[in-house]
Amino acid sequence: MGGALGGAFGMFMSSVDWGMNTEEFQKMSTKEQVKVTLKDMGKRSASSAKNFAIVGAVFSGTECLIETYRAKNDIWNGVAGGCITGGILAAKAGPAAVVTGCAGFAAFSAAIEYWMRSD
Repeated sequence: MGGALGGAFGMFMSSVDWGMNTEEFQKMSTKEQVKVTLKDMGKRSASSAKNFAIVGAVFSGTECLIETYRAKNDIWNGVAGGCITGGILAAKAGPAAVVTGCAGFAAFSAAIEYWMRSD
């Protein structure tokens, strides 16, 4: 799911990128422009698909492990999974980024869990 969403996101973002609107690009024939654009869309789609898939795998894996350990199915599994995911993804940027990533993913996960569980 994450990979497909990431691929679609990458394709959309590359189609609205103004970075390709250079003088060199403008001098190309229409056929060459289409070829370059499609190649860029493919690269960005693959990159975004990979990133979304990694985020989805880390989140779902940690949430599942926490739910198994706690033997409960409640909002806190998603919040803890989000915190761990955010921390892991921000680990290379230092401790402040880990705290920010943890808080951001936990808050987003809490909002989604609350919305999904509300009747």
